[in-house]
Amino acid sequence: MYLVKTPTIITKLFPKSLIWKIPNHEKKIFLTFDDGPIPELTPAILKYLNDYQAKATFFCVGENIKRYPELTNDILQEGHQIGHHTYHHIKGRKTTTENYIKDIDKSAKLLESNLFRPAYGSITLNQIKRLKSDYKIIMWSILTGDFDVTLSSEQCLKNALKAQSGDIVVFHDNLKSMQKIHDILPQFLAHYTKLGFKFSVIEQ
Repeated sequence: MYLVKTPTIITKLFPKSLIWKIPNHEKKIFLTFDDGPIPELTPAILKYLNDYQAKATFFCVGENIKRYPELTNDILQEGHQIGHHTYHHIKGRKTTTENYIKDIDKSAKLLESNLFRPAYGSITLNQIKRLKSDYKIIMWSILTGDFDVTLSSEQCLKNALKAQSGDIVVFHDNLKSMQKIHDILPQFLAHYTKLGFKFSVIEQ
């Protein structure tokens, strides 16, 4: 069970240190890609983004950063941003705070960034308290559902097209989402580009 558009009431239940949207008057959308980089999909995502002069923020798993340093460098060289997504893609609510921080620290040794998104969106209040002085904790306002194997590409695109200026949109850079990314990302980029939107990185 997940919500495509994050309700305002949910954002108000969490500390203000969690960033759900980035309001602006410039018709900017903030694309994010979780879990990569992987050779099977990341290069294609970079090409789609380049085709539309779009910039994005990649929340990368530490294991993948270590395994594919050349892809990590490609992301940065293309002018995109990278944030942390834990080292082992672990759930904060199922991990002690000390072990959770150690896991993030392990990822931080591979890449310097003050952006962090909790894997699965799973994080405790104590973990937030420990991380907020060192990281911008980035959540989202639009969850496309590209990871959902029961969801069609058509429905996933409908979810993505709910985005408005200031929204932080989540796609995934993993094998489970690969076909949907190929199906819908070019359509998504074309739709909003035609409407005059820009796609920007989340600044550190």
